[in-house]
Amino acid sequence: QVQLVESGGGLVQAGGSLRLSCEASGTTFSSYVMGWFRQVPGKEREFVSAIAWNGGNTLYAGSVKGRFTISRDKGKNTLSLQMNSLKPEDTAVYYCLRGPSGWWTYDYWGQGTQVTVSS
Repeated sequence: QVQLVESGGGLVQAGGSLRLSCEASGTTFSSYVMGWFRQVPGKEREFVSAIAWNGGNTLYAGSVKGRFTISRDKGKNTLSLQMNSLKPEDTAVYYCLRGPSGWWTYDYWGQGTQVTVSS
């Protein structure tokens, strides 16, 4: 059974940094795109970033490009999202997802971790 468990969320002041992690079990990162999405109550889940199975290609939403960095450690089956220069509009629940095909198809996601950025 595939499980994705996010951690690292919390409360931070604007301009601060957080590092999110996602540990996977029941699956390996090989051959899968891994992504981060976020969601604010009452709004649809929003794409944040994704990384290809070999770590060579990455994709970022325009709102986070230059501030967030996605990475993966295949040996540890861990996905990370380094978030710098955080803004209040980054406040959301962040989810880790597994993508079996391409950048925009995802089949498993975790329970999410709350990120709150105060102004």
